[in-house]
Amino acid sequence: MVPAITRLSLWSKAKAVPASYPFAFGVVLSGFKTSFSDLLVQKVVEQRSEIDWRRNFAFATFGFVYLGGVQYTLYVPIFGRLFPHTRTFVNLSWREKLKDARGLFGVAAQTFLDQCVHHPLMYFPAFYCTKELVMAEKPDFGKVIEDYKRNMKEDLVALWKIWLPGTAINFAFMPMHLRIPFVAGISLLWTCVLSTMRGGDVAHGEDMAGGAVTGSTYSLLKEGLDAFNMTPVEMDENMHHLNISAAAGLVAMLSHHVADWGGNITHSKMARLGSEFIIQMHVAVPPSTASGFLESLKNKKLTEELDIQTTTLTQPQRNGSKNALMGMRIHCVGIDRPGMLAAVTEKIALNGMSFEDITTKLRVSRKGEREFVIDALVSSPTRLEGEALDNCIRDLASLKEDLNLSIFDIRVHIA
Repeated sequence: MVPAITRLSLWSKAKAVPASYPFAFGVVLSGFKTSFSDLLVQKVVEQRSEIDWRRNFAFATFGFVYLGGVQYTLYVPIFGRLFPHTRTFVNLSWREKLKDARGLFGVAAQTFLDQCVHHPLMYFPAFYCTKELVMAEKPDFGKVIEDYKRNMKEDLVALWKIWLPGTAINFAFMPMHLRIPFVAGISLLWTCVLSTMRGGDVAHGEDMAGGAVTGSTYSLLKEGLDAFNMTPVEMDENMHHLNISAAAGLVAMLSHHVADWGGNITHSKMARLGSEFIIQMHVAVPPSTASGFLESLKNKKLTEELDIQTTTLTQPQRNGSKNALMGMRIHCVGIDRPGMLAAVTEKIALNGMSFEDITTKLRVSRKGEREFVIDALVSSPTRLEGEALDNCIRDLASLKEDLNLSIFDIRVHIA
């Protein structure tokens, strides 16, 4: 067992490494951080069975050379000479900082130079070139320039939303030798959050490769946050609305009644459509009480409040069909128009997949546009891998362009 004094001594020596060797520590940390971020995307998001080590090595090199070396040179020796008061400013208290006009100006100036000069003119070109070299079979730097120009506005807006406050904190509070570790930590946190939220999203694996904050990765983070402003009944006032195979009633009353008979509600869908509140439930009850439970749903107390329709479900007959070996969760969002659901379901069926669950809804985006949302869970008795899986994903992803969808996500789950 290591004595406490020895442990403290080792910890003290470890804490002194960043201050004693700031450049080397920043370079090594940035390189390993970028390598780990790519591994996270490959395994969690893209769900690769084998790691693409060539790609990982390329991103790690970008981390070592640019994120560690170039950014360190800019943040520490260059900014240190341009704004020498920074070293004193970071050690001041909050109250002293607020009174130090020279220090506040230095933080603002460094933040401006980093976010408005360094990133648009140096970082993004270097990142896009590295990504093209790594991800493309035949790198096309003309395309890189076009992508860089086209994405500039969205990239900068996304960058500033995350990194303006992060950079200001870095330059105001971090000692010079911890500037690069701070940036590496925030960048890794960003990649971890994205990978957690987008696990299995093979359609956007390339967008997340490299772990940079861009317009694409920021939009992936905020997708699905648009709140519903109104129901479909209120959105189409000139249409006649029908509800098919549903029931209206009170949730608490029906839930308690199911529980009193020893039943279990496994799946349910409840929604307000106009003046009606619709409930659809799957209820499992013991065989010994099934007939009594069905009869109890006809009692006067329930029928006064509820319009109940029941269907008895039976186990599916597979007739020799195979169990599902692969599943996909598909999420589509696009401007509402006729035929969207038909096009999506036809494409899925042509790829030999069966539907396990599908949900559609209308919503109003923050821009005031009517959007149609499709969420489908599909399964396949065939386990696709490698080129076959890539071809299937590519065929399904063509729906995004065909239907002009704003969002098309595919998350693969393999048994």
